[in-house]
Amino acid sequence: MHPNPAFRRDERALHEALIDQVGFGTVFLTTPDGPRVAHTPLVSTGDGAVQFHLARANALTRHLPGATALAVVNGPDAYVSSRWYDDPNKVPTWNYVAIELEGPVRQMEEEGLLGLLETLSSRHEGRIATGGKPWTMDKLTPQAMRAPLRGIVGFEMEVMAWRETVKLSQNQPADERERVAAALEAEGSLGVAELMRTLP
Repeated sequence: MHPNPAFRRDERALHEALIDQVGFGTVFLTTPDGPRVAHTPLVSTGDGAVQFHLARANALTRHLPGATALAVVNGPDAYVSSRWYDDPNKVPTWNYVAIELEGPVRQMEEEGLLGLLETLSSRHEGRIATGGKPWTMDKLTPQAMRAPLRGIVGFEMEVMAWRETVKLSQNQPADERERVAAALEAEGSLGVAELMRTLP
């Protein structure tokens, strides 16, 4: 989390939107075997928790139930060149959006895991614009579903701390900020440019 308070946006709706739009994060935990990390799809429950699943063989799976973990979701990011500033003494920087979620984790029952998988597939299938009708889990036979369920474990984190960094040149004058946004847009960093213009 960046220490500058100018880059804080303690807005739950923004946090939820980032989790929803990115849909993927990283879970960290210090275990008796040392620090471990896992990369996983994330779903916000909308009531202060996030759900995810890991392979049963993942190094984190046996340590997560009952532990306090950290999850990170990274949004768009981009390098900001000094050449885009009027002041020649400004150094390059990086604009980015990220959120850290911290809280206790519980293992989900199979029914909860099935609900998580249905939510994930429904949400992301609905975003695919080509290729016919969305795939749904009811296309699988019960036998075909059993094997994947044996290989994964579902988890839910009760988020006790939300820590965000929304670093979009807010510490620069408005004209500089627009110049940086235009330059990033020209370079193809459309996500960061759009956020710079829509988030004051």
